[in-house]
Amino acid sequence: MRDKNREGLEPGRVGQMRIFAMIAAVAAGLCLSACSTPSPNALANNDPYEATNREIFDLNQEIDHWTLRRTAETYVEYVPDPVRNSIHDALINLDLPVTFANDVLQGEPTRAGQTVCRFTLNSTLGVAGLFDVASDFGIPEHSEDFGQTLAIWGVGEGPYLVLPLLGPAPPRDAIGRAADAALDPSNYIRIKRHLMWAVGREYLTLLDLRARNMETFDDIERNSLDFYAATRNLYRQYRGREIRNGRIEAPVPSTD
Repeated sequence: MRDKNREGLEPGRVGQMRIFAMIAAVAAGLCLSACSTPSPNALANNDPYEATNREIFDLNQEIDHWTLRRTAETYVEYVPDPVRNSIHDALINLDLPVTFANDVLQGEPTRAGQTVCRFTLNSTLGVAGLFDVASDFGIPEHSEDFGQTLAIWGVGEGPYLVLPLLGPAPPRDAIGRAADAALDPSNYIRIKRHLMWAVGREYLTLLDLRARNMETFDDIERNSLDFYAATRNLYRQYRGREIRNGRIEAPVPSTD
């Protein structure tokens, strides 16, 4: 019998735990918000649970201030730019199998081919993704997730939600994150200490995102009259651009 204490959790179970955790977080957010009475402004912004969302948003800001932001400041101060860029490139490379799966699900063969080429080149010539040699070959970078795939399939965003630690996660995007965990082949690779690897990768991804956008986040917070509303609007704009693959939204024809 295999010693599970030595090998850690089964890789498949790690992926299942990530999916179940995401679903539980969505359910908890809905339950916490069920008793609140939405204001007309909240309903107009498709944010019926705004009061609870704001409380969770404030909690996330406190957690970020005391943990992630301070770590990101240290990371930027002591880790040289080339090393941080290589870590970023490696993290992006690890996400490419999920991007490829969603390219296929969205019926985008050209983008799927680009993803395969990027993964092949960066995993070999780029030394396990530490260097983005694919861009030097003129192969553009892009990312896809199952939340975007659901949007392409016509699934609506659902009510705006802010989840503890996860931040903005409307039901469509939260379900998409859980599906991406199931699509990620690294969750099924049998390696020791798989849970530590998965947690470390998630934290490095958050740290990389926070470090690369520190000044942007600070500017938005400093210059916003309502930081929560600004974050909500920017999140939706960002997701909209991702779903359209960067294309400008067509204007509504005038009826005059």
